Amino acid sequence: MEHSHFLNSHQLKDIPSCFERTYTTKMSQEQPRRTHQEHEKEEQKEPIKYGDVFKVVGELASKPIAPQDAAMMQKAENMILGQTQKGGPASVMQAADTRNERAGVVGHKDFTDVTGDRGVTASETDVPGSRIITESVAGQAVGQYAEAIPVLQTSFEVTQQSALTIGEALEASAQSAGNKPVDQSDAAAIQAAEVRATGSNVIIPGGLAATAQSAATHNARVDLDEYKIKLRDILMDATAKLPADKAVTRQDAEGVVSAELRNNQNLATHPGGVASSVTIAARLNENVNV
Repeated sequence: MEHSHFLNSHQLKDIPSCFERTYTTKMSQEQPRRTHQEHEKEEQKEPIKYGDVFKVVGELASKPIAPQDAAMMQKAENMILGQTQKGGPASVMQAADTRNERAGVVGHKDFTDVTGDRGVTASETDVPGSRIITESVAGQAVGQYAEAIPVLQTSFEVTQQSALTIGEALEASAQSAGNKPVDQSDAAAIQAAEVRATGSNVIIPGGLAATAQSAATHNARVDLDEYKIKLRDILMDATAKLPADKAVTRQDAEGVVSAELRNNQNLATHPGGVASSVTIAARLNENVNV
């Protein structure tokens, strides 16, 4: 089950800046004294963009992080987590927007057009014994992590936490990064996952790996993202589409991560994507002694 909180720019209230930066500058008596803000404007001529701090692509990567973007993410985190996550996306965005505002490249009430249209989300996906939190900006995942949920136990009954399977991990990526157009790195990661789930190197006609490869080939010929095949189209019912399945292990995760990295020109995995979700599942399974 997944719960999402979506915010748009019309739901915001002004949030004061909460970061300060101090500079010590030695100046001659002849020079007029300048403020911290003037120093920052000199030092930072270009805004801090989403692509500078998050693994995002397309139009979003080139957009400056604006104060109201950070405010939306802070509210989304508070709604689902009860507080702003230390070192999380909201914290990173607040630090960046403070720098941008002081440098004069954004205004306090500014928000990025793509976030104004599509907003930000903080969602949770429930899996046995834990929940996976995914935070996204304009449909692109900027953070994902898991939180353990205590397994209920009484003197009469013990609820056994079951291990997560490869199919379930693939379905989790369909929820956390479902809007991502399928590319060659996704197809390679899905193929590696299918091989490990079935125990066979034979690509199944019409299976997940074959469908993902066809989608990646199709998407490479299409310019607009709206006409591309997305991860959710391939992986939404991954468990049912796999002829066999198994609990995810660390070795499975390493194989899937390696496949995704080898086929990504930036040598990076996608936040909330196939490799990321399989890795989280393997980590959770280690806690239940799979």
